[in-house]
Amino acid sequence: MSRVDAHHHIWDLTVREQSWMAGPEMDPIRRSFSIDDLAPQAAAADITATVLVQTVGLVDETVEFLEVAASNDLVAGVVGWVDLAAPDVADALTGLQARPDGSYLKGIRHQVHDEPDVDWLLRPDVQRGLAAVADAGLVYDLLTKPPHLPAAIETVRALPGLTFVVDHISKPAIGDPLDPWATDLRQLAALPNVTCKLSGMVTEASWTDWKPSDLQPYADVVLDAFGPDRVMFGSDWPVCLLAATYADVVQAAETLTANLTPPEREAVFTSTATRTYNL
Repeated sequence: MSRVDAHHHIWDLTVREQSWMAGPEMDPIRRSFSIDDLAPQAAAADITATVLVQTVGLVDETVEFLEVAASNDLVAGVVGWVDLAAPDVADALTGLQARPDGSYLKGIRHQVHDEPDVDWLLRPDVQRGLAAVADAGLVYDLLTKPPHLPAAIETVRALPGLTFVVDHISKPAIGDPLDPWATDLRQLAALPNVTCKLSGMVTEASWTDWKPSDLQPYADVVLDAFGPDRVMFGSDWPVCLLAATYADVVQAAETLTANLTPPEREAVFTSTATRTYNL
């Protein structure tokens, strides 16, 4: 069965630094990673298409990623970055989509979880930017932590014409109590224009001794709240390498979804991402 990895990154440290990569604990991934590094691991896991996701707040990176997608059969779509708060955000989106490789732009993301204001999404200028993303026919990836979920709920409710995708199940700390994260995530899932990535969990658990059973309660909340047809697998490679190999992450996702029916697993591993991102 061909499968989609709906969330991974690449970066070239000779082009720019990754400012989020601070501290000695990041040493295992403090090197450049290219799509050629991912390709054999994806092939071994029967991954035939991927979504390449932004890592920094620069349009230049988005342009580079579109060029990668246009020149590589593995990358089927790009989630890029524009300044949502800028007055010319609509023009920026139009410019990206007008490029020869602009059809690979499927969504936009911002590092909301790094914003000190947990209500950043509710700022009027940001809301105007999100409306421009909807007008452009693109998806918006929500990169949040649990404290940002109330604002995310209000934002998703306010913009029913925009499809949202929750990255990394909103990054609950694995091992902490499920609530309030679970209650807020269920409120978010009750809104029809949002889906969720089953991704990023291994790096929210103990990097050295996590096991799938640690992740299962959180995955169960996601699958129950959204339903498999609104859940998609993502590896979060190469960030996942801090805690697990690519094969480990794929195997964990298979374990977490083992109780699903074959059509439900097909949704998680292929059709939800294909439909949501129009791959």
